[in-house]
Amino acid sequence: MTAANGDNDDPRADFQTDPSRYRHWRLAIDGDVATLLLDVDEAGSLFQGVALKLNSYDLGVDIELADAVQRLRFEHPNVRVVLLRSGKDRVFCAGANIQTLARASHSHKVNFCKFTNETRNAIEDASQFSGQKYICVVSGRAAGGGYELALATDYIILTDDGSSALALPEIPLLAVLPGTGGLTRIIDKRKVRRDRADVFCTMEEGVKGKRAVDWRLADETVPRSRLEEAVSERVQAVAGPRPATAPIGISLGSLERKLDADSVTYSAVRLDIERGTRVATITIQGPDAVPGDMGALVSEGSHGWGVRCARELDDAILHLRFNEREAGVIAFKTEGNPQEMLDYDRLLAANAGHWLTREIRLYWKRVLKRIDLTSRSLVALVEPGSAFAGTLAELLFAADRAYMLSGEGDDGAEATLTLSQANFGWYPMSNDLTRLESRFLGEPEAVERARESIGRPVVAEEAEEMGLVTFSLDDTDYADEVRVFLEERASFSPDALTGMEANLRWGGPETIESKIFARLTAWQNWIFQRPNAIGPEGALKSYGSGRRPRFDMTRV
Repeated sequence: MTAANGDNDDPRADFQTDPSRYRHWRLAIDGDVATLLLDVDEAGSLFQGVALKLNSYDLGVDIELADAVQRLRFEHPNVRVVLLRSGKDRVFCAGANIQTLARASHSHKVNFCKFTNETRNAIEDASQFSGQKYICVVSGRAAGGGYELALATDYIILTDDGSSALALPEIPLLAVLPGTGGLTRIIDKRKVRRDRADVFCTMEEGVKGKRAVDWRLADETVPRSRLEEAVSERVQAVAGPRPATAPIGISLGSLERKLDADSVTYSAVRLDIERGTRVATITIQGPDAVPGDMGALVSEGSHGWGVRCARELDDAILHLRFNEREAGVIAFKTEGNPQEMLDYDRLLAANAGHWLTREIRLYWKRVLKRIDLTSRSLVALVEPGSAFAGTLAELLFAADRAYMLSGEGDDGAEATLTLSQANFGWYPMSNDLTRLESRFLGEPEAVERARESIGRPVVAEEAEEMGLVTFSLDDTDYADEVRVFLEERASFSPDALTGMEANLRWGGPETIESKIFARLTAWQNWIFQRPNAIGPEGALKSYGSGRRPRFDMTRV
């Protein structure tokens, strides 16, 4: 499939992998303990001619990590502790590879940081909601993104050997910011004192041993001679006694998809790209047969609609993000029987305590967040035959606008949307509010009115009156209004639209997650375009050359 990246040096990204194809990670399972070993293949960069030295990483390394974190939740739900370690002596991880950052386009750099942020958030999500606690064992230097990876875990053990150290050296060395939440996590998560954080973030050499613990940068430091003993003790303390029975996971098989010049076709998702208008249409097919009970849902495994559709939608969004950057609008459509979607949600609600229903809901939460964070204009088109119900209605509430066709279609059916329990707490946004709560920040009573309509199909005029869609239009105006919207969007500056949409999507309270994606992403986006970082004499271009960067010292 042709990718419209706008930069020939950027590699094409494919997010489908499995442990048999990993080049950079080794995953081992021992009962309820998993070990993720980072052992980067220097010759395995997505960028030709770049060596991934010192366990540094590019997008390909993080694609494997994201896959491993996902598989641990679905394939190994019995795992309660995940050890994150290095497979190389004397180095944990040097962070993002500087040569790839220097060569990559601005868009690739920003999207790379966003994806790594989403992966680290998935680690924290697994710890909080799936009961899989992460322990990071740092032997050697953990610098930049390497330390940010450690920060995403629950507990950091630092080897006290005179050389192992923690560092965020991006500002003194590269003239950029730690790109995957380091600044936010040391303050908001680890509660490092501000003045100490200021010192730490401007030190090239980092912090070692007892000082790292005293400053709350690590939880424990132990000499190399008793490292394995200390790791075993911490694992036992976190895991606790083994339960009498453990859940058996489901295998995440290969994703079936057909890639053509202007489309990607999956089993339940179709992506169509109109390059002339720069519109990408994602059509989601709702469930057509709901399992009768949990036994049937488990038997379906990853072939069941909930897991399968979430995986396909996730892949489509990531494909657009990295490989089709000129598509400025994503239009969401749905097809199917709304009642089947409601029945599926009811099955998940009735079995909320089962590990698989929990993971299906958590996966949809992550996919929907990925949609929220996508820098494209989002529009939902509700037409006769649509299945915007329950879980799929979240796509409508994630959109910047929603257009709904009023009146009967050719078969006499009307377009409807229907709410379920799923719309009232299952899928919080990065600000920890539901999409309906975010939608009605100034009208909390509107959320309660919407709740009263659960299970009842809502037609166009009522949906607009309730505030659930932007416009209700009859067949005389609908096509023209949608066309004008798409043409208008195509005429505006993509940069201005991205800034506007990001400012409008997350009202309400801030969280660590929203700070990382809003505040950090905005600053890093800007800094990645500054000559001090990426100019001919900037820090990223000068790094490793023996030349000192030359900075424009004007404060902006």
